[in-house]
Amino acid sequence: MTQTATLPTRRDEAWRYADIDALTRIGADALDQWQEVTIANGETWHHQLVVGSDAPELHRIRVIVGDGARAELFVTNVGSDYTRVEAEVTLGEGAHFEFGGVTIGGGDAVREFVTKTVHAAPNATSNQTVRSVHWGTGTGNFLGEINVARDAQKTDAAQDFKGLLLEAGASANAVPQLEIFADDVKCAHGATVGQLDEAARYYMAARGLSPEATQRLLVQAFLGDAFVELEDEAARETLLGAALSALEGAVLEGAEF
Repeated sequence: MTQTATLPTRRDEAWRYADIDALTRIGADALDQWQEVTIANGETWHHQLVVGSDAPELHRIRVIVGDGARAELFVTNVGSDYTRVEAEVTLGEGAHFEFGGVTIGGGDAVREFVTKTVHAAPNATSNQTVRSVHWGTGTGNFLGEINVARDAQKTDAAQDFKGLLLEAGASANAVPQLEIFADDVKCAHGATVGQLDEAARYYMAARGLSPEATQRLLVQAFLGDAFVELEDEAARETLLGAALSALEGAVLEGAEF
């Protein structure tokens, strides 16, 4: 059997927007490479990543969150080739999962986050905030699955995705999936895709800001939502700085849609 025979296809829901050709270059062996994390009851785990290069990348993290524990994962995805970050998180009773992610870039690369959050016990919470900024024919994806077990009453789970397209050829995709077997839960998701605020651009230009500075400030404010819950200021600056560095080569927003 050849290696490519074991790779997923776009018929698989979790890979429907993936760059399968790039995945083939990564190789099927990468699908078995998971970073495994177990968080003891009552403990807190923080993890921050800047991912992406000029070669395809696949990052897979599997986290077991103990009772009353907290997992925080924040990622900036700036790949100039296909770059995918996956997180599978299982929550114990009263546990919390916080995810903040940014995909940003141009060219023709696909940058994506794929999460699966399993609320396996009562009173657990999760919050996921993803911001996506793309130009050229770049694509930003967020596929977020939430599973709530039958005994996981009082679950409170939320997902929020917003995409900002700086050129007509760029795209953003959000696919929320909810599988709920408990009856006393709160599960919310939202997704919007748009352009930079014209009124804000006009206001800033009228006060002497250059188009480049205006775009940078508006994008910075847009991206900041993904890292609001990150208390480590230095880590937050690193993640946001990596995203804004990727913006340096962006087209100035204003292309006709």
